[in-house]
Amino acid sequence: MRRALAAALLALMTIGWAQADPALDTRLKKLEEELRCLVCQNQSLADSTAPLAEDLRREVRELAVAGKSDDEIKQYLVARYGDFVLYRPPVKSTTWLLWFGPFVLLVAGGVIWWLILRRRGPKRADDDEPPPDGTRASVDKARELLDSPLD
Repeated sequence: MRRALAAALLALMTIGWAQADPALDTRLKKLEEELRCLVCQNQSLADSTAPLAEDLRREVRELAVAGKSDDEIKQYLVARYGDFVLYRPPVKSTTWLLWFGPFVLLVAGGVIWWLILRRRGPKRADDDEPPPDGTRASVDKARELLDSPLD
């Protein structure tokens, strides 16, 4: 009983010392900026106020206090939650779309724009000719009607 109490007290003291360690706090803050909140998705673990983010921050702190390196902590979280937990997931076959999809869409949009412009062809000289007289009179009549005051 005394040993269990002493071990619990030692663990609490270790956690208390770790919380007062500015180097550890800086390390944890940097690590939490590299991890994504699984609930918010567009926020880092450090910025999120979701309950799950609080749990993950606590878990990251416990792993760091236990002596795990940053890479070991990331590997643990990736094994548990997948590459999505990282803000910069590694480039591999399952993340190609994530990394290269925006560039493919940009190039595809440029090609479509170029094809549309190419189909239109160059501007012809007869495009600058005024419309036939009958059409011109219709346009003038429409303008008069639009410009006339309402009764």
